[in-house]
Amino acid sequence: MQTASPSSTLLGDRSPAEFLETYWQKRPLVVRDALPDFESPLSPNELAGLACEEGVESRLVLKEGGAYPWELRHGPFDPEDFLDLPETHWTVLVQEVDRLLPEVGALLDRFRFLPDWRLDDIMVSYAPTEGTVGPHIDNYDVFLIQGLGHRRWQIGTTPVETEEIVPDLDVRILADFEPEEEFVLGPGDLLYLPPRVAHHGVATDDECMTYSVGFRAPRHRDLVGDFLQRAMERIDPDARYSDPDLTPVEHAGALHEAAREKVRRLLRDLVTDTDVDRWLGTYLTRPSRDRTAVPPASPVPPDTLVAALREGTDLRRGPVAHLAFIEHDDGTATLFVNGEATTLDAALAYAAPLLTGRQVIPADTLTPHLDDDAFVDLLSTLVDDGVLELDEA
Repeated sequence: MQTASPSSTLLGDRSPAEFLETYWQKRPLVVRDALPDFESPLSPNELAGLACEEGVESRLVLKEGGAYPWELRHGPFDPEDFLDLPETHWTVLVQEVDRLLPEVGALLDRFRFLPDWRLDDIMVSYAPTEGTVGPHIDNYDVFLIQGLGHRRWQIGTTPVETEEIVPDLDVRILADFEPEEEFVLGPGDLLYLPPRVAHHGVATDDECMTYSVGFRAPRHRDLVGDFLQRAMERIDPDARYSDPDLTPVEHAGALHEAAREKVRRLLRDLVTDTDVDRWLGTYLTRPSRDRTAVPPASPVPPDTLVAALREGTDLRRGPVAHLAFIEHDDGTATLFVNGEATTLDAALAYAAPLLTGRQVIPADTLTPHLDDDAFVDLLSTLVDDGVLELDEA
């Protein structure tokens, strides 16, 4: 299987291996002209339009000009809300823009040298002059791509272990931020920040749009809690501890080895490699915010799908499409789609890497397999479920 690589300039003159060894979760990196030909797929007005849509997570942060300093407002907004804003010192932020616009989602393919499941979403922000969300830290890695205008960044260089937050504000702002580096980013420039590195970005003009590629970092508590919940669902609710082989005990107050081993065995049986792997695949591909894929208005007949692919029409992920796979030693594979697991037999296992790890699936990678009925059936199911769609554009 061929591993996707970033665009030639995304990391400057660094290879993905060098970036991961030297910078990933270790120290910040600025890359000038990381995307020299990047043109923002959105205008500020279009971003404001998204912030007015139902089902879209959006925020407004007003450092000045609101009802009080650092006022935070949540969308969806009305268009009139933007007409009443001050000329400066505010920011609008919209989450999951990659889900809303394929042109934005295509940015994620620049980062396929990283595990797909680690990618979270692309948040897009717009700010006029002096717009900012204040000095803060994030608990995850983030790549900040300047799409329009300019933003002045002040950053720390090492992770903050314990932060002090300014009290009684709508937003979490560091009370003791002391920047160690400062620079201005323009269109196509990129800033990488490891988790918990303090940063403060301020728009220096009225065209400032920033694309934030954020990464998932599940809490250990969430992982363990979800696994235990799934494990509970597999246990017979009527099963109880039993000991028909019990023999007389010498000390009634002792927890004897035989009893301890019975309970240890019960717990060990819950965490076999197979069970953990299957749970993890479903957990990591489960859509956030309880979203579900929306099937097309009418099913796409397999013959129509095959003809479109043979004519060169690519497939792309639908708005809600989270896919991953695990290859097994026996040649089979498990394909995980939006929290559901499907076993692919050894003859079809090749499909798993073809259909995962990218936003757009080129038609020419699929056409060599269109004589395989099982493969076409799998494609048809994913298209009819709204997970994949023909890229008519």
